[in-house]
Amino acid sequence: MKLHFEPNLDYQLQAIEAVCDLFRGQEICRTEFTVTRQTSLAFAKSDPGVGDLGVGNRLTLLDDEILANLRDVQIRNGLAPSETLASGDFTVEMETGTGKTYVYLRTIFELNKRYGFTKFVIVVPSVAIKEGVYKSLQITEEHFKSLYAGVPFDYFLYDSAKLGQVRSFATGANIQIMVVTVGAINKKDVNNLYKDSEKTGGEKPIDLIRATRPIVIVDEPQSVDGGLQGQGKAALDAMNPLCTLRYSATHVDKHHMVYRLDAVDAYEKRLVKQIEVASATVEDAHNKPYVRLVSVSNKKGTISARVELDMQTAGGKVRRQEVTVQDGDNLEQTTGRAMYANCRIGEIRVAKGDEYLELRVPGGELYLKPGQAWGDVDALAVQREMIRRTIREHLDKEKRLRPQGIKVLSLFFIDEVAKYRSYDVDGNPVKGDYARIFEEEYRRAANLPGYRTLFQEVDLTRAAEEVHNGYFSIDKKGGWTDTAENNASNRENAERAYNLIMKEKEKLLSLDTPLKFIFSHSALKEGWDNPNVFQICTLRDIQTERERRQTIGRGLRLCVNQQGERVRGFEVNTLTVVAMESYEQFAENLQKEIEEDTGIRFGVVEQHQFAGIPVSQPDGSTVPLGVEQSRALWEHLKTAGYIDDKGKVQDSLKQALKDDTLVVPEPFAAQRDQIVAGLKKLAGRLEIRNADERRQVRTRQAVLHSPEFKALWERIKYKSTYRVHFDNKKLIKRCIRAVQEAPAIPKTRLQWRKADIAIGKAGVEATEREGAATVVIDEADIELPDLLTELQDRTQLTRRSIQRILSGSGRLKDFKRNPQAFIELTAEAINRCKRLAVVDGIKYQRLGNEHYYAQELFEQEELTGYLRNLLDANKGVYEQIVYDSDTERTFGDQLEKNDAIKVYAKLPGWFTVPTPLGSYNPDWAVLVEKDGAERLYFVVETKSGLFAEDLREKERAKIECGKAHFKALEVGEAPARFVMARTVDEVLADP
Repeated sequence: MKLHFEPNLDYQLQAIEAVCDLFRGQEICRTEFTVTRQTSLAFAKSDPGVGDLGVGNRLTLLDDEILANLRDVQIRNGLAPSETLASGDFTVEMETGTGKTYVYLRTIFELNKRYGFTKFVIVVPSVAIKEGVYKSLQITEEHFKSLYAGVPFDYFLYDSAKLGQVRSFATGANIQIMVVTVGAINKKDVNNLYKDSEKTGGEKPIDLIRATRPIVIVDEPQSVDGGLQGQGKAALDAMNPLCTLRYSATHVDKHHMVYRLDAVDAYEKRLVKQIEVASATVEDAHNKPYVRLVSVSNKKGTISARVELDMQTAGGKVRRQEVTVQDGDNLEQTTGRAMYANCRIGEIRVAKGDEYLELRVPGGELYLKPGQAWGDVDALAVQREMIRRTIREHLDKEKRLRPQGIKVLSLFFIDEVAKYRSYDVDGNPVKGDYARIFEEEYRRAANLPGYRTLFQEVDLTRAAEEVHNGYFSIDKKGGWTDTAENNASNRENAERAYNLIMKEKEKLLSLDTPLKFIFSHSALKEGWDNPNVFQICTLRDIQTERERRQTIGRGLRLCVNQQGERVRGFEVNTLTVVAMESYEQFAENLQKEIEEDTGIRFGVVEQHQFAGIPVSQPDGSTVPLGVEQSRALWEHLKTAGYIDDKGKVQDSLKQALKDDTLVVPEPFAAQRDQIVAGLKKLAGRLEIRNADERRQVRTRQAVLHSPEFKALWERIKYKSTYRVHFDNKKLIKRCIRAVQEAPAIPKTRLQWRKADIAIGKAGVEATEREGAATVVIDEADIELPDLLTELQDRTQLTRRSIQRILSGSGRLKDFKRNPQAFIELTAEAINRCKRLAVVDGIKYQRLGNEHYYAQELFEQEELTGYLRNLLDANKGVYEQIVYDSDTERTFGDQLEKNDAIKVYAKLPGWFTVPTPLGSYNPDWAVLVEKDGAERLYFVVETKSGLFAEDLREKERAKIECGKAHFKALEVGEAPARFVMARTVDEVLADP
């Protein structure tokens, strides 16, 4: 299998643009220096002398210019603008599974293309992520070369035993990418990176890296830094980076945030799998004393523990609750239950890595670590049920997805390796409890009538052993072990396991590989992502660790088929988490983790919340609403009583959003729908589905096979193709105006610096001191690049069209002031106009009669929904409507109640129209009968706002394409009409 990469995903391009635009106005240039022992990294002059010539990144922008660029980027992306440029650290937040690694790798090539930067260091927290990044570089190499005209680049994994690679990194003129774990660079006293080496020509490797002024990319910085003053952060700063780009879903230190795609955005945009929880909770098991240690703490010298006990409530019921206890507490008194007689709390240890609670019970003492319990039901009995449920969930999905060429994988997180596999005295592997239980339950499931089709011609005596395996750290003897990556030996153990995992990702995705169920301890904690994980079962306790997001993150990526192509839609992409806690508790705790990890404050409206909302301009372009306007809108919401002084959402706002009665000031009327959408996100909660509420939606045969629906389907089922035709005159006029209104072009500057020169036995050393100054200069003898060729490469317009745009704009003088900045701004203005014009001249043509969506697909393609988003239906093709919004629910209810509606269908995800901007899936197909005779056929798009400015640019363009597609079909005497409507009455009123 060969994985395919999609180069035009808008949210990824926005993340790349956010970083690249920080350097707007930067000229293409580089620093050269000689790499010899005699000159000791002297900056090269006309004659570099003896030795290799090193090449480094060079920044010519002033801090004030970078700050201005930063603020523009932040406002555009709806983030609070930075007041000052506090550091060179810039943060990109992207939810797990949305292509973070692809984004920062492509950012490298884009920065090189625009500004000529060539030196990049990727720093990661663990061997797993290092191997994952290296694998990503390998499988994207061909993809990036196709996107960037075959640009040559070199990449390698840093190895302290191969320091010659660092010299090559410094001297190479191509793009150079070094990937390194923080554990390999953060200890100066024992690290070869900080010592003189013959392999680097006598230089310290760190000095070579410093001289290049690399752009440092940090993957998962919260695990790299060790805090703002930690060893990891110090190691990053020691590289003298031009800037540091930090990528994660869970930043601890935000620094300068330039782009954010948070958990809520990712779920709402369906960029990751939908999450559902199959929860296992033990009830009415209060027949023996129960104690579970949740956590220990030492606050202001008071040592205590949080424990879970079966408490007697005032109403006489017994409820399992968390309470705080201290040394010596009598649990009979604490719980009010005689069952706890002679049970006391003993010593509480809070030392990191050695936390425990001593529990004194009749007959002796017990020692509980966080997460451990005494007096609970048989743990293996519960875990057997969880394994059984995971196997059933897996097989259910396999029945549905295997015919689509999608391999289903399940992941078990366990508490210790020995429970899956141990070793006898001779070193032979022995199955642990989990392996034994799994094979028993797998064989049992294979014999169930509902799954027999999956096991035809399968040898069940061997299949149960072949479908599961474990991924754990591997010691030198080949045995599995519980280890953390806290020293060189343990990192080697981990690397042996990760080589197997990371280098066979495609093999694991193949239907020819029998392995489907993966057991892991810590090896898959971070860095290992397989897009086809559909079930995650947590056989270890996740209530004491902030790891829900990390755990489910292993299965959030959208799946791929056997051709390596991404398959979209929640109807396919649902991640089932089998967890030992209630569905409500899981959702609540996950919500808390998202708030703590990302800084999202659910239910709080920030003053800059609306700054990034796009506002349409007369020339068709868009500009952000801006911080001042956002504050004015925030003040209106506060005055109206929708939020309090701190921005906290009030019940009145929730009611107004529910009733669609929110009033905004007149200047913001055109942006009302986007404002409402943002407020709904803040006022609501992240929706996690309950697996027990999932239902298969069946077709209503009487409607599906009725003459009425057949007549409706005949009018909309055909497929089409399209051609895009630009109105060249209109496009050129639009481009001329956009270039005229583009920002001013900065002048070229001369940067003065002062340095002390010291000549000693070690060579010549230059040390910069105060006295730096900048002078703006007019370059009369500048060598101008070929403007038409540059713009032609960037816009794909003809030279004639570009010449007309430049002449009409009247801004050619700006080109002489700063050629690079002028080229960038002009290309951006033209490309923005092209995107807006792409659908203006689109022409659709119906394909032949043999190209259509068969009516039988309604029965062949499974449709599922959840109780809370299902509406019973009698006139529809399905017995229930699966709705995604209040607008859809209301419209569906009106269809059922209006006598003029004869039959209809909520069009499923497989019914799509091709457009230049991606597939478009319309909402409804409706047959209307007027006066008992005239029949009208409609395709309806339901939106809460009907005005074009209410819709996002891309969404609006797709709908226009849909309208053109159905216009091109025109089947029958009364062809189907495409309409946008909020209510059924608006459909019936359509002339």
